[in-house]
Amino acid sequence: MTASTDLLIDAFGRIREIVHDTVDGLSPDELAVRVDDGANSIAWLVWHLTRVQDDHLADATGTEQVWTAGKWAERFALPFSPRATGYAHSAEDVAALGGAGLTAESLLSYHDAVHDRTVAHLGALRDTDLGRVVDEGWSPPVTLGVRLVSVVSDDLQHAGQAAFIRGWLERP
Repeated sequence: MTASTDLLIDAFGRIREIVHDTVDGLSPDELAVRVDDGANSIAWLVWHLTRVQDDHLADATGTEQVWTAGKWAERFALPFSPRATGYAHSAEDVAALGGAGLTAESLLSYHDAVHDRTVAHLGALRDTDLGRVVDEGWSPPVTLGVRLVSVVSDDLQHAGQAAFIRGWLERP
């Protein structure tokens, strides 16, 4: 490991902490609550941030996603393509995920499986690996380091949104 990968492992660990603090102990109904009809639920936000991490890390490392390799897509049985990550989801899609009866345990188990694989990949990296181009579709091309920071940023934002909803649920 290097100082850079240590920082990334710490960042992904903070995401995991927020996800656990937010989801732990909530019922399927609480996970599905939306502050209005156009808003995301805790269940959708955590599923989405985990799917993005899983999708982007698998793409960058040339491995199969935990979602499919671990049969999570079948276990969750969501009304979406197994390739779906939540990008371009409509309010109806968010509602459909909330209506799927996901549990805190299932969301946390999938998140932990993705987190564990992320940490394993990061632990095997050297600083020079972070400069490897993983996506030529952008100008400038996206390096592994930039992709990882992008995932951390996106995941932290969604974890914070989910934590806000939990706080909103618990207010007097």
